[in-house]
Amino acid sequence: MATLQFKGKSAVWNHHLSVPYHTLEKDEKKSLKGENQDENLIIEGDNLLALKALLPQYQGKVKCIYIDPPYNTGNEGWVYNDNVSSPTMRDWLGKAVGKDDLTRHDKWLCMMTPRLKLLREILSDDGAIFVSIDDNEAAHLKVLMDETFGEDNFVACIVWQKKYAASNDAKGIPAMHDYIFVYQKSSSFDRKLLPRTEKQDAAYKNDDGDGRGPWRSDNLLVKTFSESGVFPIKNPKTGAEFLPKKGNSWRANKETIARWMSEGRIFFGRDGEGAPQLKRYLNEVQQGVVPVTWWTFEEVGHNDQANKELQELFGQGRVPFDNPKPTKLIKRFLQITTDNDSIILDGFAGSGTTAHAVLKLNKEDGGNRKFILVEMESYANTVTAERVRRAVKNFEFDAGFTYSTLGPAIDAETLLSGKLPGYKEFAKYVYYLATGQNHPDENKIKESTYFVGKSDGASIYLVYKQDMEALKKLAITLDWAQKTQEKDSGKKIVYAPACYLDDEALEQYGIKFVSIPYNLFEREA
Repeated sequence: MATLQFKGKSAVWNHHLSVPYHTLEKDEKKSLKGENQDENLIIEGDNLLALKALLPQYQGKVKCIYIDPPYNTGNEGWVYNDNVSSPTMRDWLGKAVGKDDLTRHDKWLCMMTPRLKLLREILSDDGAIFVSIDDNEAAHLKVLMDETFGEDNFVACIVWQKKYAASNDAKGIPAMHDYIFVYQKSSSFDRKLLPRTEKQDAAYKNDDGDGRGPWRSDNLLVKTFSESGVFPIKNPKTGAEFLPKKGNSWRANKETIARWMSEGRIFFGRDGEGAPQLKRYLNEVQQGVVPVTWWTFEEVGHNDQANKELQELFGQGRVPFDNPKPTKLIKRFLQITTDNDSIILDGFAGSGTTAHAVLKLNKEDGGNRKFILVEMESYANTVTAERVRRAVKNFEFDAGFTYSTLGPAIDAETLLSGKLPGYKEFAKYVYYLATGQNHPDENKIKESTYFVGKSDGASIYLVYKQDMEALKKLAITLDWAQKTQEKDSGKKIVYAPACYLDDEALEQYGIKFVSIPYNLFEREA
């Protein structure tokens, strides 16, 4: 498999592993009450940090991921700001990437690599990721995706016709399309059929009123020769006999044709005096359409339609976001990939089209899909979340969401500085460290007893309080060990600031002590 070399690759290839976990802090005022409020999330903050923060709860759980990253045209003014330990890359920080930047492709790849790595971890085994891009980075992205997701997991390169006409002042050969790269997490991905359109069903306009539903006529001839398919068919009204043309045959043998005749499946024209044809019933054809890689604007919308959708919500003449995507485009991703209760993640949420599309599809098919949006720019509340609020109100969607910002990092440096996370957030993270899995039921976390959860026969405890003075005095004591042993005599993994028991006592009470914050990143086997 071909690999891609770029400046900074060695520094970023495993950078996602060193990115610290952050808590997610709920903002009640910016949240919206409604159905699935706790499961629909809009997160304001750097998407690299936000994706890492989502990992303990959502690893392997998201069925469909869509990202619309900067296309790196040189006109977007995006800035590389990842905290990578590299002198060369330190010099990149805080500087807008312009068209004359000789390292702009390197910077873009360095920005994308750790995010794609985290997105792959969040994606479910039977899920798929869709990435929009244009010619500026399409070639680089394809090779990077091959390296990250595996060449065998490439599904398709979709061409979306994003414009219906070129500008009158366009120079050269104007681009009328974008690309959408599709990768699966594994071979467990099962691509779904698209719904049939009204135009496709319109051909089935005949109905005999016999309960079998609408039908259309189909050719009874096939352009191949089969000896068993050559025999005369007699028109019951006229008595005329029909034989296949030379070299052709009927599409079934004599016995099957006789059965079709008795069932009324053979059609001899409106006046009953024509050649035989087959009645093809709508309820017998494949109830869906195989998706292909050419998506026209008639099918999934175009840029102007996306702008009009925003104007409909924010007011005529006001489009608060450049180059939004139409909801019909995102709906097609969902139709191809998701079940009715799937989780959908958009890591570069922009104007919030993905959430809008999820709500639309749920209303259409009665689904209960949930969305997670991540947006780091200043418009996260005023555009991204505001679009969802207005869409819920204007179109009467039964939905709410939780608006969150990034809280303090959960790492040794942050803990020692006194920026302490809440108990439940820290507990979920500790469970993830101890097991490598998401917490199955956070309602079972009990701060009063320091109980976090169970996994593989072991109980996990976190002796912790969100108070620096209290934290300095907390430790595993003999009294706590004895009281805990009375209710839980099995193996225990206990995260705590200190331990006052010797090795013999720890063994007696089945305790494996993990010191926080110093051993915070030592995952248990």
